Amino acid sequence: MAHARPVPQLPWGWRSMWVIAMFDLPTDTPQARKAYAYFRKNLLDDGFSMMQYSVYTRHCASIENAEVHVNRMGDVVPSAGEVRFLTITDNQFSRVKVYVGKKRQKTPPPPSQLEFF
Repeated sequence: MAHARPVPQLPWGWRSMWVIAMFDLPTDTPQARKAYAYFRKNLLDDGFSMMQYSVYTRHCASIENAEVHVNRMGDVVPSAGEVRFLTITDNQFSRVKVYVGKKRQKTPPPPSQLEFF
């Protein structure tokens, strides 16, 4: 009986995947806002986390698992707008660089009354 060759194992950083959902959905009508909220709620319920406005990420153990989540979210995409799913390895995701500009400051409160002196 011949023995099967062992399948080489990929390093963990190449097996585990990140799914990045990027979307631009209209919010100009009450119905569009409802569709946007429904899609966003489905992303959160499926384990996605907000990375920044309209960009959500989810870690997956494998490419097969990532495809399951992409297909599940693809089924609930609203008819208007655009959604893109990007799948990258954990190793690639670890190389994301984040630059933060000057933080916004709160606007000063208006004076309570007009002061002359």
